[in-house]
Amino acid sequence: MDSNNNDRSFDTVTKKCMEYMDQKTAATPCSMAISIMQETDIPMHNFVHHYLVPAVLMTLVCRLQKTGRRQYEEKMAEIEKRSKNVLPAFCGFYGACGAAIGTGIFMSVHTGTTPMSKETWGLCNGITVRTLKRMAEIGGPRCCKRNTLIALQEGAEYIFEQTGIDIGREEKVKCTFSKFNLECLKEDCPFYAEGEKNI
Repeated sequence: MDSNNNDRSFDTVTKKCMEYMDQKTAATPCSMAISIMQETDIPMHNFVHHYLVPAVLMTLVCRLQKTGRRQYEEKMAEIEKRSKNVLPAFCGFYGACGAAIGTGIFMSVHTGTTPMSKETWGLCNGITVRTLKRMAEIGGPRCCKRNTLIALQEGAEYIFEQTGIDIGREEKVKCTFSKFNLECLKEDCPFYAEGEKNI
């Protein structure tokens, strides 16, 4: 995928998140992400998912907390900048899925954490390690959709447990993308919906 297509993918995530923020459309993290991933500019596998995860989490938290538009846009811009540093194929070549790192990016921007922070430093690493642990338990090969949904499920739970912010948590999530993934784990994926209509 060339850089122009990458730019369109990132722009699509930003645009859809802004729409959710403005319209106050009811959504949970996974339902919002699935809706965005159905956009034609979002490929089956691509590092835009590294941005999608923190963008969804930030949008839902800011909407719940009634964050001002300017502050929200600044947070989203910072998330996008950091997410683009998490290169494609990070999961296999560096041992840390970019979608999981995305949860840490969210927490860092949300809490204003820096490498010198004391109270919140652990939160940023804690949300990432929790997400990576569940991904590791399921195993590979990679699936950007599966790992996005895992990151959002684990991220939402962690946010609630550590901060009391409830952006919506869902146990039953059905994937609508399996037919587009030649390496789909099928029954070994927690989101696989055999017999369900895939979009």
